[in-house]
Amino acid sequence: MKNEKKIKEILNIVRRKKIRFIKLCFVDILGQLKSFAITSRELEHVLKEGMGFDGSSVEGFARIYESDLLLMPDPKTFKIMPLSFSHAPSALMFGDIYTPDGEHYAGDTRYILKKNLALAKKMGFDDFMVGPELEYFYFADDKNPKTLDNGGYFDSVPLDESHNLRKETILALEELGVHVEYSHHEVAPSQHEIDLRYSDALYMADTVMLYKLVVKQIAAKHGVYASFMPKPLSLENGNGMHVHQSLFKNGRNMFFDKKDEAYLSADARYYIAGILHHVKELCIVTNQWVNSYKRLVPGFEAPVYIAWARRNRSALVRVPQAKYGQEKSTRIECRFPDPAANPYLTFSVMLAAGLNGIKKRMKLARPVEADIYEMSSIERKAEKIHTLPGSLIEALEETENSGFLKEVLGAHVFEKFIENKRIEWDNYRVHVSDYEINHYLSIL
Repeated sequence: MKNEKKIKEILNIVRRKKIRFIKLCFVDILGQLKSFAITSRELEHVLKEGMGFDGSSVEGFARIYESDLLLMPDPKTFKIMPLSFSHAPSALMFGDIYTPDGEHYAGDTRYILKKNLALAKKMGFDDFMVGPELEYFYFADDKNPKTLDNGGYFDSVPLDESHNLRKETILALEELGVHVEYSHHEVAPSQHEIDLRYSDALYMADTVMLYKLVVKQIAAKHGVYASFMPKPLSLENGNGMHVHQSLFKNGRNMFFDKKDEAYLSADARYYIAGILHHVKELCIVTNQWVNSYKRLVPGFEAPVYIAWARRNRSALVRVPQAKYGQEKSTRIECRFPDPAANPYLTFSVMLAAGLNGIKKRMKLARPVEADIYEMSSIERKAEKIHTLPGSLIEALEETENSGFLKEVLGAHVFEKFIENKRIEWDNYRVHVSDYEINHYLSIL
């Protein structure tokens, strides 16, 4: 009944606003946005029956002899696009993918997130709340990473192109109903961040995809290129996607305990322990590209060392202190993911790791408040601080035999993902880079 009411609302809005086209969106296993458009005339039928499409050419989807799939739009995701985005009034919806038999499709990463949220619910947690901070660069074009400004962290750079692009992006996001908390210039030249107000993980995964689309669309409109590539500039900080997260039950934050010295509940500590225990396996999802590991190196503010802390930003997991002791604000911040990851899978694997920590009551090591980057290898060894994988192949080796990750992702996505990443690594390792030519050709 709820869906029928929502469908009627959507049809009324479409008629009233004279919307001509509706873009139906989903992502492949790598998190690349895919879409096709229908006309308003087809909308009622598609909302009730779905729209068939060929999945054989979508990365990680069906083989050619089982390629018929159905996209069923989720009415809750209906958004009217800003008029500046198209020549005619249009809207957008995300959807779930089904087989012709009416079963959820095993390769649909949105469904994988739904499955993991259902597991959390079984354990007594109603909501998995996340607030991601996505960083990105503005470049002159997509062929040459030439920056548009020389600003630094929190700089009020002159009212130049970058500033105006960010402002226009926020206005477009708010027009779409996306709650923006704040925005600022990041550490590197031409690097920016727009932070989204925390919400439930499924809504937020859809919103992350919408956010990236809007950032890129506004940039393209002004003849520049916005990039979420983890490390586009060798000597500058890379792009991260710090993910703040907490678990709620009956409207109460289950990470909060007013009696604890750090205001962290036992479940929060188990959750952190689960993340730290599984993080090497998670990296193939949260940091899925060859380039991701160019960001995860000491000296560029990205986390490398597996530890947690309250104040220390060199740790992998941090407990933010800005509103210390307030229930709604108590959360953990995972600093290792990057914005080029699939958000549905990224939220899924972090949630599953944390839940496993709660289920097994994993013991959490003491926090490390010293600057880990400044420690010697002997000091880190004494503190039992290990490091993240240093390359995509190391991450693959950590993951290939992971029964845990296979269960979280399902066999289909796990195997397709590993297969894709091995091909990527093989293609990368046979490439001869400019570095090798410049350093070796004249002397060897």
